[in-house]
Amino acid sequence: MKKLIFIFLATLLLTACGQEKKIHQEAVYMNITAEQAKEIMDREEGYIILDVRTQEEYAQGHIPDAVLLPLDDVQNKAQTVLPDKEQQILVYCRSGRRSKEASQILIELGYTNIKEFGGILDWPYEVER
Repeated sequence: MKKLIFIFLATLLLTACGQEKKIHQEAVYMNITAEQAKEIMDREEGYIILDVRTQEEYAQGHIPDAVLLPLDDVQNKAQTVLPDKEQQILVYCRSGRRSKEASQILIELGYTNIKEFGGILDWPYEVER
């Protein structure tokens, strides 16, 4: 009887070890405020400021050092413009709608450090033309 219990427990243990549970954590982008984005810009290095508006909007005024990648191009050109998928990317547009959409596309493309901070309409700091 003890032998039978031992075999049962050994089988149970081996079966349990063979079933690996994988916890799937869905990647998401982080929403931050303009003030939080500015703080990152002032204190950190190695980030990219991504403007997802049109060329015309960008020419009218943009955040200093922002890289232009219009929303319509994000899906096809992100790999070229943003080669490091782990780099911190701060995304904005005019009002916040396109930046949210672009941030979601970037997450789906495998980017892991996306922070969306809305639109330039709410940016109380310097812009350049």
